[in-house]
Amino acid sequence: MCGIIGILGAGPVAGRLLEGLRRLEYRGYDSAGICTIVDGRFERRRAEGKLDQLARRLAEDPLDGAAGIAHTRWATHGAPTEDNAHPHIVGDVAVVHNGIIENFKPLRDMLVAEGRRFSSETDTEVVGHLLARALEAGLSPEAAVADTLPRLQGAFALALLFRAEPDLLIGARLGAPLTIGHGAGEAYLGSDALALAGLTQKVSHLEDGDWVVLRRASVAIFDSANRPVERPVETSGVSAAQIEKGSYRHFMRKEIHEQPVVVAQTLQSYLKPLAGQVSLPVPAFDLGAVERVAIVACGTSAYVAMIGKYWIERHARLPVEVDVASEFRYRDPVLLPRTLGVVISQSGETADTLAALRHMKAHGVVTAGIINVPTSTMAREVSLLLPTHAGPEIGVASTKAFTCQLAVMSALAANLARARGTLSPEAEREVVAHLAEVPAALNAALETEPQIEAIAGEVARARDVLYLGRGVDYPLALEGALKLKEISYIHAEGYAAGEMKHGPIALIDARVPLIVIAPSGPLFDKTVSNMHEAMARGARVVLISDEAGVAAAGEGAVATITMPTVHPQIAPLVYAVPVQLLAYHVAVAKGTDVDQPRNLAKSVTVE
Repeated sequence: MCGIIGILGAGPVAGRLLEGLRRLEYRGYDSAGICTIVDGRFERRRAEGKLDQLARRLAEDPLDGAAGIAHTRWATHGAPTEDNAHPHIVGDVAVVHNGIIENFKPLRDMLVAEGRRFSSETDTEVVGHLLARALEAGLSPEAAVADTLPRLQGAFALALLFRAEPDLLIGARLGAPLTIGHGAGEAYLGSDALALAGLTQKVSHLEDGDWVVLRRASVAIFDSANRPVERPVETSGVSAAQIEKGSYRHFMRKEIHEQPVVVAQTLQSYLKPLAGQVSLPVPAFDLGAVERVAIVACGTSAYVAMIGKYWIERHARLPVEVDVASEFRYRDPVLLPRTLGVVISQSGETADTLAALRHMKAHGVVTAGIINVPTSTMAREVSLLLPTHAGPEIGVASTKAFTCQLAVMSALAANLARARGTLSPEAEREVVAHLAEVPAALNAALETEPQIEAIAGEVARARDVLYLGRGVDYPLALEGALKLKEISYIHAEGYAAGEMKHGPIALIDARVPLIVIAPSGPLFDKTVSNMHEAMARGARVVLISDEAGVAAAGEGAVATITMPTVHPQIAPLVYAVPVQLLAYHVAVAKGTDVDQPRNLAKSVTVE
């Protein structure tokens, strides 16, 4: 979602603010802007579109000033125009905002009735008017913030600059992340540690409801009741090099190729190869007492949840429910005692998933989180944190986070099974042995890239694409279709292979490519039968299988992608690679914006 950065510097800050915004591009945006204080007045530059537009504006009309705030906006209220771009200036205050002010309409109506004039369509401008109104009533900036925050409903991270006080920067968060950066004679605010990676490694994370008063030589943090609080200073560990493309054209391709390394790093945290055991961080509850599992996630992470359901039910013999986080609370789920609630999120800040987590906790459910950002809100609130170690993921379309989440989910399933006595020591050693094979298998899967690139042009000409899979390959079919939709803008759907004849087969003709995910194994023959039903009706099939599968069923397919032969337990991790690469090369062939696809944001911090 929107990105925020603020700097109280020792010299001009506009250039560093722009670089901070570049580190936030991965979050998704459609306009951007910077505001600084120059000789007691606000100076602002804003632009629609990508940051290059703002950079050109700054080159033509540079900004001075040693205090400033900047923003990349993902439009919620109001179109992505320059007038709606942040920062917004109202009187003596400038504001940038990530989130949604849900009660902005009655607040705006009240302010308009008082004679105040608005220059944008955004909900954010309401915050500026409330603060300006309080300042005009004689309140100090700190008192104005304390007066305004309780009036706001919804989710927000705010950075506020005050014209008359160039040594003051105030931030606040409720439901959207905000990070403090500590420097030598400087102070910073950012949406996350990535935004501050080029400025400082010393950070503090605001808790929900916190607000902070930053000066160059001091930091004062207050909770939602305006009581002074301390938040620990941590070393972020994020470097600018981690968020550079290196020799790759796009972040997405770089992150696809990082998967053997980051999955290996993740598995190292969960495997004890010499003992033949899968290990978790020690939970504060008894895994063996769990009687059911509820898994909640959004988007790509929801497909990890679906695969996790197969694994947990098969190995641990526990009933598992999987919910899309945005629907979970609204169906009023039955949360029984001895339920383990599992949330999955790359950012740990996804608004719907965070709300689902809090709903489960409010109903007495113990929770675990498969999360990539260990300092995120969800990571701090779950009963058991199960970190992935994917590192920063910049491409909007998730790739390495997906496979790392699968690696952790496999460890969780094995631990639940062991705790319940449904996984013998011999079977656990076999699971460990297969998981240890994953990095090499991922490397082998990456070698299919030339085959995939060769067929991408044909798929790129299609208007519709269908994906088929059975068992754990069904969620992979859904994931492949999602990836293609996200970055190439081709309509795509994933189906359980056996469901084709119950409706989707009506869509089949010679213009619709059919991507079939079918590793050899117990479900292979069934899937191939469904594939042949589609081929008999003119479908152009791309078969993704191993050598045995291609030999048995590849005849008649317009293309085959020959994968390494792997055990079914690890097939979902390995077969993620070709569906990712296919989406990537189709998008490149179409010339779309691979890393920042239209209308999408990396971290969805609003419902």
